[in-house]
Amino acid sequence: MTTPSTHAFWSLGDGRGEIRQAELDCTGELMIRTCYTAISRGSESLVFNGGVPPSEYQRMRAPFQSGEFPGPVKYGYSNVGVVEQGAHDWHGRYVYCLYPHQTHYCVPAEAVIPLPANVAPHRAVLGANMETALNALWDAAPGVGDRISVVGAGVVGALVAWLCGRIPGTTVQLIDIDARKPPLGEALGVDFRTPEDAAAEQDLVIHASASDAGLATALRIAGFEATVLELSWYGSRPVSVPLGEAFHANRLTLRSSQVGSVSPGHRPRWDHKRRLTLALSLLSDDALDVLISGESHFRDLPATFERLTREDDATLCERIRYS
Repeated sequence: MTTPSTHAFWSLGDGRGEIRQAELDCTGELMIRTCYTAISRGSESLVFNGGVPPSEYQRMRAPFQSGEFPGPVKYGYSNVGVVEQGAHDWHGRYVYCLYPHQTHYCVPAEAVIPLPANVAPHRAVLGANMETALNALWDAAPGVGDRISVVGAGVVGALVAWLCGRIPGTTVQLIDIDARKPPLGEALGVDFRTPEDAAAEQDLVIHASASDAGLATALRIAGFEATVLELSWYGSRPVSVPLGEAFHANRLTLRSSQVGSVSPGHRPRWDHKRRLTLALSLLSDDALDVLISGESHFRDLPATFERLTREDDATLCERIRYS
């Protein structure tokens, strides 16, 4: 088979990006034609703008990253494609891979996960977000009948709320400052609230807004001896945490969650691939399409990244198409 012309997106680390030609060598590996990728607005915006702190350069590396922080760097980790070359039994199969934004790429077979038959390829780009949400639930350990609040109705926060809402007897509120998002809560089967209308005395609060104000809301609405799970990633930006008022009297627990490590309670039996395989299987519900609120073409990625890093852009997940 003729090796196709291949191009990849590179973040320059200063609020700019560019499309560059890439080389392929698929000897002994699968060659995959990318159908869709997705942009993780939190981590990829930090990379795009050079906001990864030096202390996190190694921990923030993507599995198939090229280049070094702060940039230029080929970065990304949500790629859905179809196998075009390699072992015969892989031909024509849709697969998910933690690969950056690139038109074609070559990886070993063990680096990809075949999509479940009931998961649409256009929705499977949510795989990395669902894996983060799944790990957060393992860290938070919500219980049957709990009153749960999720602060921050971005993609990860919305997926966390959706997962919590599937636990029997739970009451789940999804909280965001954007008053235009009640339809999102309705589509996911959870109660949408603004911070001013949020119910207090919650058994569990998960914070995913990446803002000081959101964290303050999370601490304010947590009930006595409740846990506030911090899921946001702030990069090198300092954060103001309101640990006065009732924080000590309520004996609150503030705990971090990060997808780079499997949650301790599951780590003895689960590895990253088993966790991601489960996350992909959870994407069969058509209701989750509401989270993909923007789509653009690969060739427009430099401009798309510039748009997504503006605070006034309301896109949830931006899906990138390659045809």
